[in-house]
Amino acid sequence: MKKLISLLMALALLTACFAFPVFAEEADADIVIVGAGGGGLSAALEAVAQGAQKVIVLEMTAKTGGALNYTSGSMSAAGTIIQKEDGIEDTVESYVADIINNGDDFGGQPNEELIRVYANEAAQTFDWLYENGLKDCKFSTDRTTGARAVFAPEHALYSIQRTYKASPKDPANYKSAAHEVLDTLVKADGRIEVKLNTKAAKLVANDKGQVLTVVTEDGASYTAKKAVIMATGGYSANGKLMAQYVPNGEHYLAGGAAGADGNGLRMMQEVGAGLTAMDAIPTFPMGLVSRDNPKTGSIASTYTWKTGGIVVNQNGERFCNETESNPSIREVALEEQPNAVQYDIFTDKIVEDLRANNGAFFYDAYFADETMRGYHVVETAATLEELAEKIGVPAENLTKTVEAYNAAVDAGASDEFGRKYDGTVNAYNYCTNKIEGDKFYAIRLQALCVMTLGGVTANSNMQVLDEAGNAIPGLYAAGETVGGIWGKFVSGGTGVMGPIVFGKVAARHAMANEPAEGYTVKAAANLLDESLFVKETASEKRFDMSKALNDGEYTATVDGQEGPMTVKTVIEDGRIASVDVVENHETQAIAAGALESIPQRIVEANDATVDVVAGASLTSGRIMKAVAECLNQAAK
Repeated sequence: MKKLISLLMALALLTACFAFPVFAEEADADIVIVGAGGGGLSAALEAVAQGAQKVIVLEMTAKTGGALNYTSGSMSAAGTIIQKEDGIEDTVESYVADIINNGDDFGGQPNEELIRVYANEAAQTFDWLYENGLKDCKFSTDRTTGARAVFAPEHALYSIQRTYKASPKDPANYKSAAHEVLDTLVKADGRIEVKLNTKAAKLVANDKGQVLTVVTEDGASYTAKKAVIMATGGYSANGKLMAQYVPNGEHYLAGGAAGADGNGLRMMQEVGAGLTAMDAIPTFPMGLVSRDNPKTGSIASTYTWKTGGIVVNQNGERFCNETESNPSIREVALEEQPNAVQYDIFTDKIVEDLRANNGAFFYDAYFADETMRGYHVVETAATLEELAEKIGVPAENLTKTVEAYNAAVDAGASDEFGRKYDGTVNAYNYCTNKIEGDKFYAIRLQALCVMTLGGVTANSNMQVLDEAGNAIPGLYAAGETVGGIWGKFVSGGTGVMGPIVFGKVAARHAMANEPAEGYTVKAAANLLDESLFVKETASEKRFDMSKALNDGEYTATVDGQEGPMTVKTVIEDGRIASVDVVENHETQAIAAGALESIPQRIVEANDATVDVVAGASLTSGRIMKAVAECLNQAAK
């Protein structure tokens, strides 16, 4: 009888296990891609074009696009449909020469072989995007000729017009027209499955030494027949990692994707990948710090130096020729200053002249009055001494700096930094003014990093190489995660077109070849320390949920991205019954996931502190902050 009872119990337990299985997902595909940015999306499309019947794309955030959600997406290529229609003759050789000339500034080492692979395919890839939707977009045009192939002054200028600035047709959901086209094509192809909110954690090799499996944070496993393509972006959002390679890296503002933490690089290092050019971290000398996060920012120069303003560091001293036409020189100069911080110093007369010369777009859009997005960094004073105290620089130094500058203006020649005061007018110098008057201004800006140029080593087929230069079977990479392509600085339009082109190259080669066998997988010797990827979290909750709450409706308004955010919270039976974001001015292409899911998470958890939505951490935090303020109102 005891044996019978034991047998029956065992059968019952077995039946229960089969009735309620708890297994992590396992799935196979021809190609598995990690990252749904420009490189990942183009790789998926190329893979199916080359015969793949199933492609799985794993994306850690709630939206495709990656870095394309943070840029208007200027593109460049030589010999495009647009250039031909505009009557502009261009060559790949000229394009390659310009990219190399820009990238080798300050010791940069562009990879000519990979640049040629890119440049030879860029026009064909651009024309493919054009025929698949870009042609229906509005393009910026040259003010004098009306051409859609233009020069882009935000980067070092090309020798010929080969930059294309297209606006998305659906600006509420896309910031980049290239992203819009790629996303539309991917959604229309049933052979491509994009799994959002799915974070890859580990690459696994099989017994043949082929890296064909990706394991996610939740334990799911995805195995490819042909290849894994890593398109996980760079590390511009990881100050700790940047600080390993450049002196002020921890102080750079992150202006790109919140998920650009470089963890994909470590995943590849764990199976042997070598790293290169990790100190190639370009910045913009115009970073406006976010109101609610001191580590993130956006591009917002005052350009007041074009009509006589100056720039000083935290010692109150000038450090460069503010009107230098080569932006690389000003960028590197700021990177070397204490905490990578500068203050634009100017007066009302300087702003008046900037407006008179049609150069005050940024100033009027960001700093002109208290309703503006950047007004929180504006300081004003009646004297230089008072201004110095407000911005925390030595008053004596700031006064001497301004006196020396004013004297140079009076002399009418040039100063120690090479800035000229002889009346020359150009795109970087409209007119000259002294720093004098009844009111002085200072605006704090910081070095802003929107992309990094270091990463894993790869060959011309985008196969990831180990530290000895051998291709790791089955493992490919594309986009910002590949290092050592462009040199020290990226050329205009290649930040968008590069990942798209190299994604296609990786997928094409992967589909045409079988992964090699017999490779011995081992971790790289210089494996990045795991602590570099541990995210800092708040130690305290936003609201003590042990407090009793009065039932009712409560609203709170907090600062948002482009304007106020208002949230309504309903309390019923002492619990959070509903949360509604009734007004917001967030960038929908980035914030949509947080606006949709954070209110629900708060209700389900009955807590104002919940996990943020990856890639939309700022919006997530704003909603939680507003709910916490509502709960403070409701507290008994």
